[in-house]
Amino acid sequence: MSALAVLWFFLIFVLIAGYFVLDGFDLGIGVLYRALAKTEGERALVRRSIGPVWDGNEVWLLTAGGALFAAFPAAYATTFSGFYLAVMLVLFGLIVRAVSLEFRAHDKQWGRVWDACFTVGSFLPALLLGVALGNVIAGIPMAENGDYAGVPLLGLLSPFTLVTGLLGLAMCLSAGAAWAALKTQRESAVHARAEKLRAPLQIAALVLFAVASVLAFTTVLPAFAPGMFAAGVVFAVAFTACVVASLVAGRKGADLPAFILQSAAAVCLVGLSAVSLFPNLVVAAPGSVGATITLASAASSDTALAWMTGIACVGVPLVLAYHVIAYRVFRGRLSEKDVA
Repeated sequence: MSALAVLWFFLIFVLIAGYFVLDGFDLGIGVLYRALAKTEGERALVRRSIGPVWDGNEVWLLTAGGALFAAFPAAYATTFSGFYLAVMLVLFGLIVRAVSLEFRAHDKQWGRVWDACFTVGSFLPALLLGVALGNVIAGIPMAENGDYAGVPLLGLLSPFTLVTGLLGLAMCLSAGAAWAALKTQRESAVHARAEKLRAPLQIAALVLFAVASVLAFTTVLPAFAPGMFAAGVVFAVAFTACVVASLVAGRKGADLPAFILQSAAAVCLVGLSAVSLFPNLVVAAPGSVGATITLASAASSDTALAWMTGIACVGVPLVLAYHVIAYRVFRGRLSEKDVA
């Protein structure tokens, strides 16, 4: 297991964290769309709050998938073939969501249809990506050649993976409510609804995290690498502290700190997943014929990983610069006058 393989293992989780933070809130906006906005003007306002950034946020998911393919092709082959139907549903959701956002502004006659597509297209990725990550951690049945040997789609559902999926959904909804509160005028009805939804969703996330933790140590029983259990405890405590602090900040009307702390909690959750899995990439379920896919067994050559590192040193700063500029240009609260 080379140092470059370890580096890329954690870099992929950094990319996943970037996606969870940056696209998580606009997925949450999509699912909460009908609850946040009741009039045509309010719906336009909610869409406008994510309009300049939502498509750029999805770059992180594409980059994470590409990095997994290049750095650990065996793990990519197993996960994307075993989770094929789930991945297709995620892609379907993302495509429908993108189309609905573009068409909704120009086709008011079919407005209700596009609104429903926006909500469904946001719900599928928010739920299923958490289910997929839960399966990778809990373990999947694998054949001798490393292929998934379970029942397609339904075989991915278990109490633990359903809870991890719901936890991911709750985190996206919490981030969506926090973003809506941050981007709308304090006296607006949308802001009031976002504030009302934010705290219960954050409490739900804490409850689901507690349930997932209990299931992890009673049914999944992850085998932590040396030093990783302590890191996991740190991430778990930090996650809880960030969600609680975000909840307190939200109650005080501090929308920006509430959103930042909610985003930090999402990063901690991804960090906890990474240290729980390391040094494995795809865990084989008990009784599987195939073995667990690890960094040592799945990594590309050091030459390939070195080239990837060089490209990342150039590409990642450019992507970060784009995001900083985009969020700075479109900062500030919106009102219905801005979308009239």
